[in-house]
Amino acid sequence: MNIKSKSTRNNVVDALEKIVQHLKIFKKTPVNGLIVFCGNVSQDEGNPDLKIWSFEPPEKMNSKIYWCDQVFVLDPLKEMVAEKEVYGLLVMDASEADIALLNGKKIIQLKHLDSLVAGKAIKGGMSQRRYDRIREEALNDYFKEVGEIASEAFLKQKELKGILIGGPGPIKDQFVKEEHLNYQLLSKILGEKDIGYTGDQGLEELVQKSEDLLKEAAVMKERKLIQKFFTEIQKNGNVVYGYTQTIEAMNIGAIETLLISETFDWVRVKLKCDNTHETEKDLPQDDIDRQVCDVCGQLLKVENKDDLGELLSEKAKTYGSTVEIISKDTQEGMQFGKLAGIGGFLRYKIQ
Repeated sequence: MNIKSKSTRNNVVDALEKIVQHLKIFKKTPVNGLIVFCGNVSQDEGNPDLKIWSFEPPEKMNSKIYWCDQVFVLDPLKEMVAEKEVYGLLVMDASEADIALLNGKKIIQLKHLDSLVAGKAIKGGMSQRRYDRIREEALNDYFKEVGEIASEAFLKQKELKGILIGGPGPIKDQFVKEEHLNYQLLSKILGEKDIGYTGDQGLEELVQKSEDLLKEAAVMKERKLIQKFFTEIQKNGNVVYGYTQTIEAMNIGAIETLLISETFDWVRVKLKCDNTHETEKDLPQDDIDRQVCDVCGQLLKVENKDDLGELLSEKAKTYGSTVEIISKDTQEGMQFGKLAGIGGFLRYKIQ
């Protein structure tokens, strides 16, 4: 009743009524929750076309959203289906340690360990040397236990991109220096961070203070990928670049990894002239206003427009191809954008 526009108010009421009727087909809420989109999709005013879509999200939906707008809210879903890079997290001091994973933006606690390492104060009736030796042995046992459990947890992660280690004081540095993690994981340690806490709060602080390390890791991954791409071009290897060649390779399922630059601004548009001649084209965004009808020569007007990068990404996934979005923030990324903005590594060489 607070909506001033009568037509908008009617659309909202009709959509809510349709949703209420639709919900009756569900005996209970799906395990991961339920997402419902409903709205008038008609392009003709006064001739409503009310559509409804519902589905269970791929991950548990922990937020409740009711939103009325001209577009559907897709951000929570985009975050779910986005590629999630997994990082190992370890925060520790002499008294306790916490092992966790950073999956996308979510911290998943795996294990909490308490140590038997005594404090640095000397116990009564014991010499300094003996006390230090006992403490050092206990610390070594603690490091060994943490290293074994963390190694087992991190080695299970096939897509592990790196490991972040943090904690108050020098204990974490000693742990890293003495190489208590499995040898296969040592090269994945991105760095250590001084933080004020352990536990859940320490894990949160470690992630916050490691933004520079995470960004650097992503940049290095992209840099190596594009350097490999240009090397393959120089030796006429298994790569393609440019819109036409990439599309042709994709249509025969030859693309192993599709590369799309953030600067790639091509769109797929449906165009129509005043004489009702229609056509569909893939072209750069800036070329849309210069399109004329091949039949009558009149200027074409946009009927529908879709981001070509998104369409190609979805198509690539149907062929089992991976998709890498190349940023414009690195020298290599800028060079790729200027070259073509789109390309890929091939499964096999094509003529």
